[in-house]
Amino acid sequence: MLQGNWSYPTSIRFGAGRICEIADACKSANIKKPLFVTDKGLAEMDITQRTRSLLKDSGLGNDLFSDVDPNPSDKNVEAGLKLYRDGGYDGVIAFGGGSALDLAKVLAFMAGQTRPLWDFEDVGDWWTRADPAGIHPIIAVPTTAGTGSEVGRASVVTNSLTNEKKIIFHPNMLPVQVICDPELTVGMPKFITAGTGLDAFAHCVEAYSSPHYHPMSQGIALEGMRLIKEYLPRAYECGSDIEARSQVMSAAAMGSTAFQKGLGAIHALSHPIGAIYHTHHGTTNAVCMPAVLQFNRPAISERFDMAAAYLGIKGGFDGFCAFVDDLNASMSIPKTLTELGVKNPDMDRLVNDALADPSTGGNPIEMTEATTSKLIEACL
Repeated sequence: MLQGNWSYPTSIRFGAGRICEIADACKSANIKKPLFVTDKGLAEMDITQRTRSLLKDSGLGNDLFSDVDPNPSDKNVEAGLKLYRDGGYDGVIAFGGGSALDLAKVLAFMAGQTRPLWDFEDVGDWWTRADPAGIHPIIAVPTTAGTGSEVGRASVVTNSLTNEKKIIFHPNMLPVQVICDPELTVGMPKFITAGTGLDAFAHCVEAYSSPHYHPMSQGIALEGMRLIKEYLPRAYECGSDIEARSQVMSAAAMGSTAFQKGLGAIHALSHPIGAIYHTHHGTTNAVCMPAVLQFNRPAISERFDMAAAYLGIKGGFDGFCAFVDDLNASMSIPKTLTELGVKNPDMDRLVNDALADPSTGGNPIEMTEATTSKLIEACL
């Protein structure tokens, strides 16, 4: 029964088995020659081969680009863009987790641009430098339930020279068609289910914490937290639980939609940590969350008293924090960044990169050099 056609924030075909509509989605997007973009790990998997067969049988070709790293870089963009332009493609099918979706969206965005990639970093109004007519259509098919990149207007790309994660933004990077088929997530191993699901949870928590005014995002974030609380443990324990997989996939899209209101210190820390130490993004968010909640306590405790009541958690803000600790522990999330593999970190660089991250602007407590250093130490 968990099926629907939604038009918020873009056209979404949601429900088990709906990957069979991939050719019709191409028709709706006016894509006649798509480039199928996925990551190296997914390229040979059965769900990928079946989807590519659907495209081939519909006369849409079978062309693939899979040179996508776990933290996609400008080198991946360069290689994919050459293939895309040389092949005369007119749109992308972004298939996979956040890395593949982010990379594919950038390829479609850069397809008709003449300026270099970093000219479109999410700084001020730099997105207005882009030629909208040069942005090709995107069909997004998530195979994990976490980043929500399928309903996002930005991508995270690592600068390979500086090891910095940069955000590339443009309103027209929002995919025009999305297929959310929870059956595609059934094969995810437990640690990916946990990391991606907790990434969605972090999006909701930070959007809910953000001081910016956006009541619609506030409500979406609150319900997204509830869905993760109720269904992520089920999806983690039983990967074939389609109802749980569906609800977590919904929460992932909700989290990405909600953080139009802003992100915060969790992501400001996890972006440079992931870029430098190559940690899994969602898992890094989960490790940083408890310390960030305590850091933000003066500004968010009353708000999370209300959230705890809605979520059925006793004890208000403190009860919510205890729930987060228990949820992480139940999914074998490391308690510290040190346990995650961050050894002998360059603190000065981490602090500087965190403060330069656009996510800092959405944190309810101002981040300074001194407080950010203490926050990183608390995570370690």
